[in-house]
Amino acid sequence: MLYNLLVPLSDQFSFLNLFKYITFRSIGAVLTALILSFVIGPWMIKALQRLQVSGQPIRDDGPQRHVLEKTGTPTMGGTLILLAITLPTLLWADITNPFILIVLGTTLSFGFIGFWDDYLKVAKKNSRGVPGRVRFLIQTAIALGLAFSLREVDPVTFGQLSLPFLKDFSWDMGLLFFPFAVLVIVGTGNAVNLTDGLDGLAIGPAMLAAASFLIICYVTGHIHFANYLGLPYIAGAGELAVFCGAMVGAALGFLWFNTYPAQVFMGDVGSLALGAALGSIAMVTRHEVVLAIIGGVFVVETLSVIIQVASFKLIGKRVFRMAPIHHHFELKGWAEPKIIVRFWIISIILALVGLATLKIR
Repeated sequence: MLYNLLVPLSDQFSFLNLFKYITFRSIGAVLTALILSFVIGPWMIKALQRLQVSGQPIRDDGPQRHVLEKTGTPTMGGTLILLAITLPTLLWADITNPFILIVLGTTLSFGFIGFWDDYLKVAKKNSRGVPGRVRFLIQTAIALGLAFSLREVDPVTFGQLSLPFLKDFSWDMGLLFFPFAVLVIVGTGNAVNLTDGLDGLAIGPAMLAAASFLIICYVTGHIHFANYLGLPYIAGAGELAVFCGAMVGAALGFLWFNTYPAQVFMGDVGSLALGAALGSIAMVTRHEVVLAIIGGVFVVETLSVIIQVASFKLIGKRVFRMAPIHHHFELKGWAEPKIIVRFWIISIILALVGLATLKIR
């Protein structure tokens, strides 16, 4: 909004040229999201505590320490994340940019599904929440909507699959682009959701992924950098760096309240929205495979659940003591902070590997 209002005035007031620069507006989005989180966070946590008598439902089949320590902690704190992403994005980004509208719309749509699910679990005492089939169908419809929107923007560019480490490789997926979009968006949304089981465990890797994609968005949307690095140039994608900046600030601000021991949990409203945001950005920048590298922690958490279920159904035995895998390490006796920090360290390493693919092509 500031971009759209102030840049036309830059001919009269030269200092307004600052708002032309994506780097300046990305930093502005980070700081705005961070300040919003610090200002609104305490009030929102108190409001959630008043509205939720028993807080987030805790699995009674998990580590008993969870039942003792986390019972009563309010959930739906992801609402704070959504506010701290949306408002700075609208303030600092070019709101006429189609990619901003597509990614923000997808993020808010998945956030709504998560809010509905959390509301049923907390307010209506419905442990199932939104039925899995209904949730999957709505998520699929949203992902297909994103795919069709991208094809409307550029039917040639969006439909090509690029691979890291391969400079000139580009595969035209044709109609497979649509189920691929569902896999990326729905898969990432639910992968972050599965990871959100310990204090700060999901928000840390999500913040690192957002910071990594801030760089990826910037270079992908900059014709000279994209050509130099051998990346697919996506005109207008650089504006998503502002959105990623808002994500980084929102995640860092939420982590202040979600770090061990957590004052609030993000709930599905936060985890589904963050995952959908990352998946959407990866689709726009055509870095879907790089997302799987940077978000490797989310991938491993999801695979641990798939392996556990498949193993139990096929041979009647469990591979892990409990899935997702972070609970496996808890039952092995690892302290919660140790698991969280080690997963963060792995996320940092994976983020560096993912960024390295920009140069090694």
